Amino acid sequence: MTGAYQEAFDRSINDPEGFWGQAAEDITWIKRWDKVLDASNKPFYRWFTGAVVNTCYNAVDRHVEAGHGERLALIYDSPVTGNTIRKYTYAQLRDEVATFAGVLASLGVSKGDRVIIYMPMVPEAPIAMLACARIGAVHSVVFGGFAANELAVRINDAKPKVIVSASCGIETNKVIAYKPLLDGAIELAEHKPDHCVILQRPQGPCALTPGRDVDWAEAQAKVQPADCVPVAATDPLYILYTSGTTGEPKGVVRDNGGHLVALKWTMKNIYDIEPGEVFWAASDVGWVVGHSYIVYAPLFHGATTIIYEGKPVGTPDAGAFWRVIAQHGVKALFTAPTAFRAIKREDPNALLMKNYDLSRFKTLFLAGERTDPDTLQWAMDALDRPVIDHWWQTETGWAIAADCMGLEVLPVKPGSPTKPVPGWNVVVLDEGCREVPRGQIGSICVKLPLPPGSLPTLWNNDARYVKSYLTEFPGHYATADAGYMDEDGYVYIMARTDDVINVAGHRLSTGGMEEVLAKHPDVAECAVVGVHDDFKGQLPVGFIVLKMGVTKSNEQIVKEVVGMVRDQIGPVAAFKTATVVDRLPKTRSGKILRGTIQKIADNEPWKMPATIDDPAILDEITQALKSVGYASARKG
Repeated sequence: MTGAYQEAFDRSINDPEGFWGQAAEDITWIKRWDKVLDASNKPFYRWFTGAVVNTCYNAVDRHVEAGHGERLALIYDSPVTGNTIRKYTYAQLRDEVATFAGVLASLGVSKGDRVIIYMPMVPEAPIAMLACARIGAVHSVVFGGFAANELAVRINDAKPKVIVSASCGIETNKVIAYKPLLDGAIELAEHKPDHCVILQRPQGPCALTPGRDVDWAEAQAKVQPADCVPVAATDPLYILYTSGTTGEPKGVVRDNGGHLVALKWTMKNIYDIEPGEVFWAASDVGWVVGHSYIVYAPLFHGATTIIYEGKPVGTPDAGAFWRVIAQHGVKALFTAPTAFRAIKREDPNALLMKNYDLSRFKTLFLAGERTDPDTLQWAMDALDRPVIDHWWQTETGWAIAADCMGLEVLPVKPGSPTKPVPGWNVVVLDEGCREVPRGQIGSICVKLPLPPGSLPTLWNNDARYVKSYLTEFPGHYATADAGYMDEDGYVYIMARTDDVINVAGHRLSTGGMEEVLAKHPDVAECAVVGVHDDFKGQLPVGFIVLKMGVTKSNEQIVKEVVGMVRDQIGPVAAFKTATVVDRLPKTRSGKILRGTIQKIADNEPWKMPATIDDPAILDEITQALKSVGYASARKG
């Protein structure tokens, strides 16, 4: 007997127009579509052509009009500002958004214009995003605190009429002044915005530039609220720039119609959330998770979302997440595995969890990087609840593979984000674009057309879209992830394709080696990279961060993990070198910068990643590499 998951998946692949047409009935349209799927200009597939809609209306207004105006829409929880809590009902959020949309309109912003949002994790960030959507403007959120040069690159590409920012952000206990970074970026940029709207924060107010800068609060007090503006379903809603370590960032485009349909569908079918329940994505609005699951999807669904200005540890301790879950009645949490590795390192026995009532908490979802089986098992044991690893990308906008909790709960296989989500026709290909046998590593791809909500192109760069994603494997979207599918159809993401290393002719996954290292009882987190070797081509080198309170010597632990890899993967891995470090270099979203580590090890030129959490860590990594015979000099 076919289960609910398989029935949904099969229909989504065999009858995508019927499947997504039915899902689209949950959206309020100004005008219905002429075609669900328009394949007239391959490979540029478009969803819901001819339809007219407004994203902001579907996020806030329609819930108020349906009689749910007093339902809680957004909770702002900020331990870094003295445990500030602010709550917005759907009616209050609608009014705030409509007023700020009026501010943007008063500054000359209209349908199709771009607005860059450079904000910390405060309610005004999603308010600004929704205000853009309300008047048909295209927002581009840039992670708050990005360096001036990185912001300038995005200003030049998006050409915003207005930039919305704040006087400062707060990182744990440190105030980050945004205004000097914003001013520096505008000075560097060839394109100049007409105006900047600045939210003054009491932790670090700033001087405004006369004639250009507008005070958020003063501007809101002077304007009339703006109504929702009809836009085509295929019009862009936002641009989100991917953050590579080299080259120009790519502006991923998200449209209005497909995005609405797909994200609304996911809230019940993947995350098993009902309207009125509390969903928390512990990310940042600057990343795709923040766009999709802090702001848009929960509000489309009439759920309650949380804006959290804090960290998993240090604000004030490793019980921070449990406090938020208990205090606000969170049903499901979505965060990155690195957050749980940090919690596990600080509180390995999960003792702080016992201080909180988690009775309303049902499911933990992990994504953003591979979830190693050890972290997955630790979370499952500590929580005694389903822990769901799922896999997606900035470009896709929502999960490619997941255990769809609202459809049918499938058995968990540690190391796998379960099966492809309905809509995603996942295949594993070799270099000749042929499917590889089950269990064999290859390039993970998705057969075209991609489902609604995924990127239709890159901003003003169709050619780069085709070259970056659609050329290597004709008829497919290349995820740039490597892995395999097992006999049951479960997907395993082992590494980025450039993290599959070639050791004496053997293609080996660094992710598989990391899984082994993570099983060591003293290891909190780890990374493995392939470094150049004249004899074998590449050799793996491991970096391990230890849990608090470890008494063994570093040398003993390194000896043990080397032996574990030899036992569990085999001598073919040639894993002989590992080093203990205090921390790993990561992006602000928690991804380990393995590519940068590899360049340092190989003495190749490298560029300081724009998204790095703390640049000083790379000096520590360089010294660690020198101690094991690599990285003769820092390049940069």
